[in-house]
Amino acid sequence: MRSSNRSSSSNRSNRLNGAERLNGLNGLNLQGGYMGKTVALVAYSLLSLTSAFAQAPFYQDKTITIIQGREPGALGDNRVRAVIPFLKKYIPGNPAIVSEFMPGAGGRKATNHIFSVVRPDGLTIGNVGAGLVANAVLGEPGVQYDLDKLIYLGSPNSATHYVFLSKRELGLNTMEKLLGYSGLRIGAQTVGHDIYINGRLFGWILGVKEAKFIPGYGGTELDLALMQGEVDARAQTAAWLVHRNPDWLEKKLVDVHIGIEIPKGERHPRFAHLPELESFAKSERERQILALFRAIRLAGSPYILPPGTPKELVEILQEAIRKSFKDPEFHKEFRKLTGDVPTPLMPETMEKYIREIPRSPEIIALFHKIAGAGPLPAR
Repeated sequence: MRSSNRSSSSNRSNRLNGAERLNGLNGLNLQGGYMGKTVALVAYSLLSLTSAFAQAPFYQDKTITIIQGREPGALGDNRVRAVIPFLKKYIPGNPAIVSEFMPGAGGRKATNHIFSVVRPDGLTIGNVGAGLVANAVLGEPGVQYDLDKLIYLGSPNSATHYVFLSKRELGLNTMEKLLGYSGLRIGAQTVGHDIYINGRLFGWILGVKEAKFIPGYGGTELDLALMQGEVDARAQTAAWLVHRNPDWLEKKLVDVHIGIEIPKGERHPRFAHLPELESFAKSERERQILALFRAIRLAGSPYILPPGTPKELVEILQEAIRKSFKDPEFHKEFRKLTGDVPTPLMPETMEKYIREIPRSPEIIALFHKIAGAGPLPAR
């Protein structure tokens, strides 16, 4: 009997020790000792570190490259510079962001590269002007991208005001004198660039006599060419004229003749007195051409990603764009660098807008001639 009691006592002891060992490994020491708590703390710390590493933001310690379809120092570059600090702020992981410039063919070179060459890994973003849309809709040669397959992140600008100006020394200080002048040399960037298309639109709708279009300049080069007399006139965004060349206005170095409102009915306060180009349109097709141009230009300066970019990375970047465009400090920085107030298009609005651009074959064929390198079509 005593042996039986000892055996029973021993079994209870073994069971208790086993329970203590098991619970100690789980951090639940039955005797309230320190060993179980220490093991639990170490286990919890290791679990927390593992979880932290697993949840590290994708963009942490990475670099995003923004490929710009323009030369450095242009208005579009300043728009990008205004956005970059806020993208870094709102992309989880605070990645480094750098610009790479790829000018040429009115944005076609950069867009083709983004569409066909860039890896869809979320580390390369494109930013090009409205030529991205115009070149595709108009079927310009050299377009190797599908407008409907690109991924859109939004644009900081959509409303835009253009003006047409000439050098004051020409003496074309009235519309009558401008329209009576023959052989006006209108300078521009590359064929397909929105400033080039604007210059052609002004020349065509106004009926400028024997207008000569001289493309191939960078933005700052064109300013210099105008002041040095290489060209007589140019189109320009109203905000950039006020921001970059205020002395032209203050010293009366240029005559500003007319404007284009985008969207229609919205005027730039500095040039609200100017006539609007559509008031010179003489036919319904001319008004339709201007309507198509406004629709194309409202795309602004789109940020794009190549097809195939993972959905989760697209959503991260789109949300960062939304937050950036809504940040009051971004609005201040944009105005400081561009002289204009941002008029953002959010990602979903931009995508819808591009899908709904008018694509009437007859009007597109006419617009193609206006935007191209050949002679302006007859009115």
